[in-house]
Amino acid sequence: MGRIRLTMAQALVKFLDNQFVEVDGREIKFVKGIFAIFGHGNVLGLGQALEQDRGDLRVWQGRNEQGMAHAAIGYAKQLRRRQIIACSSSVGPGAANMITAAATATANRIPLLLLPGDVFATRQPDPVLQQIEQSQDLSISTNDAFRAVSKYWDRITRPEQLMSACLNAMRVLTDPAECGAVTLALPQDVQAEAWDYPEHFFVRRVHRLDRRPAVATQIADACEALRRSQRPLLICGGGTRYSDAGEALLNFARQHGIPIAETQAGKGTLLSEEPLNVGGVGETGCLAANLLAKEADLVIGVGTRFTDFTTASKWIFQHPDVRFLNINISDFDAWKLDGIRVVADAREALQALTGAMADSAWKAQWGEQLQSARSRQLQETQRVWQVRWREQDFVPEIDDSIDRTRLFREFREITGSVITQSSVLGVLNQQLPEDAVVVAAAGSLPGDLQRTWRNRAPDAYHVEYGYSCMGYEVNAALGVKLAEPQRDVYALVGDGSFMMLHSELVTSIQEGAKINVILFDNMANGCINNLQMEHGMGSYGTEFRHRDADSGELRGGLVPVDFAAIAAGYGCRTWRVTRLEDLEAALAEARHSPVSTLIDVKVLPKTMVHKYFSWWHVGVAAVSSSERIRRAAEQMQEKRAQARDY
Repeated sequence: MGRIRLTMAQALVKFLDNQFVEVDGREIKFVKGIFAIFGHGNVLGLGQALEQDRGDLRVWQGRNEQGMAHAAIGYAKQLRRRQIIACSSSVGPGAANMITAAATATANRIPLLLLPGDVFATRQPDPVLQQIEQSQDLSISTNDAFRAVSKYWDRITRPEQLMSACLNAMRVLTDPAECGAVTLALPQDVQAEAWDYPEHFFVRRVHRLDRRPAVATQIADACEALRRSQRPLLICGGGTRYSDAGEALLNFARQHGIPIAETQAGKGTLLSEEPLNVGGVGETGCLAANLLAKEADLVIGVGTRFTDFTTASKWIFQHPDVRFLNINISDFDAWKLDGIRVVADAREALQALTGAMADSAWKAQWGEQLQSARSRQLQETQRVWQVRWREQDFVPEIDDSIDRTRLFREFREITGSVITQSSVLGVLNQQLPEDAVVVAAAGSLPGDLQRTWRNRAPDAYHVEYGYSCMGYEVNAALGVKLAEPQRDVYALVGDGSFMMLHSELVTSIQEGAKINVILFDNMANGCINNLQMEHGMGSYGTEFRHRDADSGELRGGLVPVDFAAIAAGYGCRTWRVTRLEDLEAALAEARHSPVSTLIDVKVLPKTMVHKYFSWWHVGVAAVSSSERIRRAAEQMQEKRAQARDY
């Protein structure tokens, strides 16, 4: 083969346009396109390359670098990590804005390719606009901050370095065990430099996502652990979904009568009506799964990294002889909790385990407990969906407010609303289209969803809770819509998260990619308000209040915001809702809207769903003048003594 003279940026675009993945014999174009916000650090290099010849890549115009990168994460997550959208920014603040998204991708094991501009490799014009000069090391730029949150990081200081960097980028992005954010820092002068690239660098490359088989000895260890157990509990993690292992998981569970609990990333793999599905487990777990978790003597984690919310800070599994069987493509995750390891693709491992146990008469011995737990869960879900305000004796689900009567009166006077958060979720779960995708990420909503949301269609539950990143929701909803344009997409977001970031709502209007935002406005970062008050504090800095002129503290009146007016200014169809019947009408009208919508629902504070027999290890002050905090610290130590050490 010969050589072709291109700029480094032109070569990068040509390379990305020729990357494919093969999954179970099916080839998929891996890089769908690029989200970009152009500035002086990328417009004349990468921007010129895209203008000249972008091949089959599509270019989307972002509004905020973090927002567009979160949209890219939502896209890749919804498509089970089999297709990505790269993200390009200028140097400086544009690049820095993507650091949070890089961390979100890496924490969630989602492939994300970031292409930030960088300072001049030659250093001739230093310091250039937006350059941070570190006097002790002139090689450092803003992009070095990506090192801590990237699975692969590189800086292309010569055009010929692009080749090895791109191959390594693809290696990581297509590795189910190691994928996460990949950052290729692109100095703006090098982007425009030319080099004679070998033509074979641009051939069509197919990266096969091979399924790692389970080792026979590890399957034998797993079978032995199963036979020795009486009450095993499966945990369906995100790796189950990404591996298309849902059917294999069900077959194995049905063969032996093993209940299946869900993590946030795993929820949506199975339908809620499945008799063995006992719902979310852990700190934000539901009643059914947490009841069984306390008695499980073998916990079989499939594709989960066992976060503290899944294990309730290693406390929820209370059986004195509980053991852990970890099925994971990542050796790192398989080692957790000192478990029995099966390092393999989830589907391959489950099928091998099913085969190895096919001749065994062994069954789990949950008896009537499984059905009893599911029945209690269904009753509890219906109860919280029916919670309504009562003038005289209303007690909220989260009854930790020091003066809830004053809080409720103030909220009602400002909004005219007495809608409870749990009742809104009930209406949504019953009225949204069966295959609609709900997107959430932070605050109280992920907990409420994991505890009560009923999955009625595959891949209809999309919650980012590995990084719990406020501002993910609206932007990722756009990514989900781009991934599956035939489905309705609903971002469920609190007022705090919406104000953090919702930039790509404008991009959804621009692209005609309709999303629906259901905004829960309780005038607070309500989840953290619950956390502080549950552990002895008062409401401090979490409600959205004016500054009081006399005390100088943020203890004045609540700050009202008309979120419907904000979205209307962008071009969305909007509604302001203070009654459930108005919500139902708004949902019906939103279905027929040709443009993105926002429903601003005013929900009473403290009316989210409470926890079920769980615990979360958080830092509580060991020394305090407050008796309430001292008691909370003592209780924290008591629970800590009951939890595993590692």
